Amino acid sequence: MSIIAFIGLGNMGSGMAANLVSAGHDVRAFDLSAKAMEATEKTGCLKCGSAGEAVRGADAVLTMLPAGDHVAAVYETDVFDAAGKDAVLIDCSTIDVATARDVASAAAERGLAMVDAPVSGGIAAATGGTLTFMVGGPAPAFEKAEPLLAAMGKAVIHAGDAGAGQAAKICNNMLLGATMAATAETLVMAQKLGLDPQTFYDIASVSSGQSWSLTSYCPLPGVGPESPADRRYEGGFAAALMLKDLRLALEAARTADASVPMGALAGQLYQLLVNGGQGGRDFSSVIEMLGAETASR
Repeated sequence: MSIIAFIGLGNMGSGMAANLVSAGHDVRAFDLSAKAMEATEKTGCLKCGSAGEAVRGADAVLTMLPAGDHVAAVYETDVFDAAGKDAVLIDCSTIDVATARDVASAAAERGLAMVDAPVSGGIAAATGGTLTFMVGGPAPAFEKAEPLLAAMGKAVIHAGDAGAGQAAKICNNMLLGATMAATAETLVMAQKLGLDPQTFYDIASVSSGQSWSLTSYCPLPGVGPESPADRRYEGGFAAALMLKDLRLALEAARTADASVPMGALAGQLYQLLVNGGQGGRDFSSVIEMLGAETASR
């Protein structure tokens, strides 16, 4: 059993922390939200009064925070000074590659092992312990982090050195955002051409147009396996978070001099969706903005 400090108990972090408790670890939790702290305590976590309190004496520190600025501040202010020299630091936030590398460098200067380990899978996977972790950092740090990540996920993949996990995450989500946009507009076009949605799904799902966005997360209610579309696009992966990831991807593409026209167009589409007040709904709700006729199962 390890003593784990878990900082950031939002929709994702709360489920992840609960799974670490279920795996037999002693989880010391902290979040700025009193409501989040109360909910997490019910899962068996120990509430701490500050991030530093949670970190002191911990074998591992996990963070799940909104943005790079938060990550940099928490590690500089609360984690580095309180962490033991043998602790492994694991940041599961989705942030920009540059900040991930900067924080990892600062950890290395202090002799601390650290990895960036963003996740794929959403709230359901965080709760169910079936996340995929894309991990960046030196091999010894990855080896220390892997057993803890495995307690929260179905796949833990070492992507490379510091920042590689973040690079893999934003590339994956840019692909997802663009694919979902293409899937949504195609389903709308099929409707407008008079095709039965289920019939078109049956065709496309076994043809060259097949994709995860279609067959595992279909944006049209009543078609394919159950998805957020069948819950009025509630839950799942918020459109605002997709937009955040697309912005991170586009900034990374700019710094790497990579041409990403489809990613850029997807970013513009999700910006329109968020501007229309739909940022809290699942990202597949973009299909309604494109003119789909939708109705829940």
